[in-house]
Amino acid sequence: MITITIFQNQKQYIGLSCEGHAGFDVEGKDIVCSAVSMLVINTINGIEQFTEDAFTLDVPQDGSSRNDITFRLTEEISSEADVLMKSLVLGLTEIQKTYGDSYLTLNFREV
Repeated sequence: MITITIFQNQKQYIGLSCEGHAGFDVEGKDIVCSAVSMLVINTINGIEQFTEDAFTLDVPQDGSSRNDITFRLTEEISSEADVLMKSLVLGLTEIQKTYGDSYLTLNFREV
């Protein structure tokens, strides 16, 4: 199962922690894992490319196959980053509704 914790501050999404594998299908054919990975990576890339927002990004560097990612915006959030984060949460919520909690769990944490 993929577990994603969305960090929020006064209704504004400021980051996420993503860990695990969906287990919907075998590796390479897991459409839930692929969809989640694409949304998360595209959001981070979009924030990096289209905004000047500062952020931290932690990913495993030990060559492991773990897909854990922790991303956090560290300063005031631009309107562009705000929209990208809202779009990410919308997409993840729809995946969870479609495939269920046994493949994707979303948690929201006020920080």
